[in-house]
Amino acid sequence: MTAHAPQHATQDDETGETVDTETTRARPADGERMRRWRMVLGADSAESTGCTLTGQDVAMDGALDALYGGGGKKPGGRGGGGRSAGLGASAPSVARWLGDIRTYFPSSVVQVMQRDAIDRLGLSALLLEPEMLEAVEADVHLVGTLLSLNKAMPETTKETARAVVRKVVDDLEKRLESRTRATLTGALDRSARISRPRHRDIDWDRTIRANLKNYLTIPVADGEEATGTVVPERLIGYGRASQSVKKDVILCIDQSGSMAASVVYASVFGAVLASMRTLATRLVVFDTAVVDLTDQLDDPVDVLFGTQLGGGTDINRALAYCQSKITRPADTVVVLISDLYEGGIRDEMLKRVAAMKASGVQFVTLLALSDEGAPAYDHEHAAALGALGAPAFACTPDLFPDIMAAAIEKRPLPIPDKEAQP
Repeated sequence: MTAHAPQHATQDDETGETVDTETTRARPADGERMRRWRMVLGADSAESTGCTLTGQDVAMDGALDALYGGGGKKPGGRGGGGRSAGLGASAPSVARWLGDIRTYFPSSVVQVMQRDAIDRLGLSALLLEPEMLEAVEADVHLVGTLLSLNKAMPETTKETARAVVRKVVDDLEKRLESRTRATLTGALDRSARISRPRHRDIDWDRTIRANLKNYLTIPVADGEEATGTVVPERLIGYGRASQSVKKDVILCIDQSGSMAASVVYASVFGAVLASMRTLATRLVVFDTAVVDLTDQLDDPVDVLFGTQLGGGTDINRALAYCQSKITRPADTVVVLISDLYEGGIRDEMLKRVAAMKASGVQFVTLLALSDEGAPAYDHEHAAALGALGAPAFACTPDLFPDIMAAAIEKRPLPIPDKEAQP
């Protein structure tokens, strides 16, 4: 009886031997799988995986081991007992490590590793040294950390820190400005409707809906299909472009430590909104005190260094200040960005929101303005605001222009995930 060749087999042209192509293909895949497991589990797994690292893999493993190889002393490490790796306590060694990870890993991974190094190994103090800052991969989270260290930062480091923050802010402005301007300019034009528009300024959709009651049937000959028309007795048009201020916007930002990313994004948006002549934008930040940073809106970096991340929270006091600055309620949008953990007077806070809404103010509550996941927030306060018609929800930076456009036009807000709202 003749044995059959394997199903996945071919004949080597030189040797004439039958080769199992499935096995041949599997061997590199198995080797790559073991290599990956070896990198994940660390040096203590070398024997169990049967994998010995070579070349650049050795350097990559060293960079990972320096951060995650703490012998199980920190949560979330790579496991393995008895290992004593670490970054040490000097800025030069950390700077070299930062250079290594930027060489071996993509930018998104570098940013995660940097945040882990700050959280796990207590490297915040080393961010106060210029040579360390020059080596980091700048992102929104790093800016938040720098801002929290602002008061402790020596003068020799501040210029380097400002350069890092400037790079992030400039990148955000490039990403967010054009769409924000286009979206809000259209919303502002649509919100300024006129009753005797020129032909090119007619809003046909609203005009037709407003005149449906004036529908007339046109007589037709027998056998022909009946038809009709709408007689537009009342025309509705878009307002023509104007340089006058059409809306007032007040951004009221909680600067407690957990809101760091939101503060960064809100400051950039504040600068963008302030550059639009048809908007009068005010930027207010608060913890237990209230600071008006409107006069610094031409430079969001100055705004960010004017904040003081951390401390308590008094939303009621902040809203009282904002309420005192409202002169045109029907043309004002107030955006409260806070996790709603109120340290002030809760009932007074809710009364202020109710009073502003009753006067015609469009009130928006954002639990977070960031790309992160679901934020931690005070569910009871969020539910109370929702009952007042001011639903509280998290918002990504890309969605913020649409939220503002809806508020300006007094349309229902495009809440991202209604099922997840309180």
